Amino acid sequence: MNSGLPFLIAAKLCDIAELQRLALTSSLVDAMGHLIHALQRERGMSNLVLGSQGARCQQALRAQVHDTGLCEQALRQRLSDLDTAASSRGHGARLFSRIAYVLQGLDALPLLRKQVEQLTWTPARATAAYIRLINGLLAVVFEAADSASDPLISRRLVALFNFMQAKEFAGQERATGSALFAAGQAEPVAQQRLLHLIESQERCLQVFQDFTREHGSPSWADSSPASPPAVLERLRRILCTAPAAGPLDTGLSQTWFDACTECIDAMKRTEEQLCAGLRTLCKERIATATADLVAHQQLLERAADLAAPFDEAASFFGAEASVVGVDQHAAPVIGQGYGPQVERSILELVQDQARRLQAVSDELETVRASLNERRLIERAKGLLMAHRSLREDEAHKTLRQMAMNQNRRIVDVAEALLAMAEVLPERSR
Repeated sequence: MNSGLPFLIAAKLCDIAELQRLALTSSLVDAMGHLIHALQRERGMSNLVLGSQGARCQQALRAQVHDTGLCEQALRQRLSDLDTAASSRGHGARLFSRIAYVLQGLDALPLLRKQVEQLTWTPARATAAYIRLINGLLAVVFEAADSASDPLISRRLVALFNFMQAKEFAGQERATGSALFAAGQAEPVAQQRLLHLIESQERCLQVFQDFTREHGSPSWADSSPASPPAVLERLRRILCTAPAAGPLDTGLSQTWFDACTECIDAMKRTEEQLCAGLRTLCKERIATATADLVAHQQLLERAADLAAPFDEAASFFGAEASVVGVDQHAAPVIGQGYGPQVERSILELVQDQARRLQAVSDELETVRASLNERRLIERAKGLLMAHRSLREDEAHKTLRQMAMNQNRRIVDVAEALLAMAEVLPERSR
């Protein structure tokens, strides 16, 4: 009779291979984070240049473009280390598609920079282009979180993704405010966008805290960024309360950029700590799985040295009887093959593996429910933007208002909207 132990060993080998893939993915996410940070800074400087019509920040922008290029090279090297032949992974198609999109955007980056240098694009258009590229990079992080099969690593990736998303909203706020101050005039659409971006930061940080305080380590739970400094809060009030087309002090543009940068750089330091913790967790998981594998292999060798066969059925049902309490005082039925200790060890391994897989499945279902909710909300916002010609912040506000009016969760309203869209005539979409 074939023993189940070789299959447990095979399962453990699969675990180790998956953990090694997650370790590589964690390094990729780290490289993505550095490039995103560089692009966010480049975007803010570009808006200072465009908003001032070339009067400000040109030399600093050129230096930043060089730094961004170094981060891009590091990311491309990480991407070359990925195993693109691993087509059996369920999420591989989505992950690799996201990466292909990002590479296309990076290839087009010189064109964007040329438009900024020649002052041919507006700040809004340049900001939108940078956002498209950065969102593509963040989408890779999202897919990495969605594809992780280890619950704790998956939670860490979800928390990290939301933290990086909050930082991106802070970067968009910096770019939007820089353009307003540099232009010297308040603009209602941009002011509403600022309010939306501030709210979005708070929302993402709340998700981050939910995933770290409840299930993360103390170091992750204490990683929340500090409140914005007083100077940034004061400048926010100036921008958001200025009358439409009212004058803004152009001399505050650099003050605003520096205050925002101070906060974003602090978030980047926290992000690096989170990435380091994630890589450490992957190493620990690999070490534990490797130790389990060695123990399994030693047990298999020990069992193979014994001549008599193992009565697995008798051992299985005997141990089950003791577990469910059919007769707690009766001795468990153990086969007379390998010997009680070996047989019990094998059976305990089988049962522990079954319990672990069930726990993993339950945990991953919880984690991916959060990711799926985000995916539904983003799709619903896209539908509203296309169907009603709304901006992204307007679509989110509309979705939130609908949820409040119906006394429902925003994700439930999003799901209902998407279901309705599926039955609409093609011309109405």
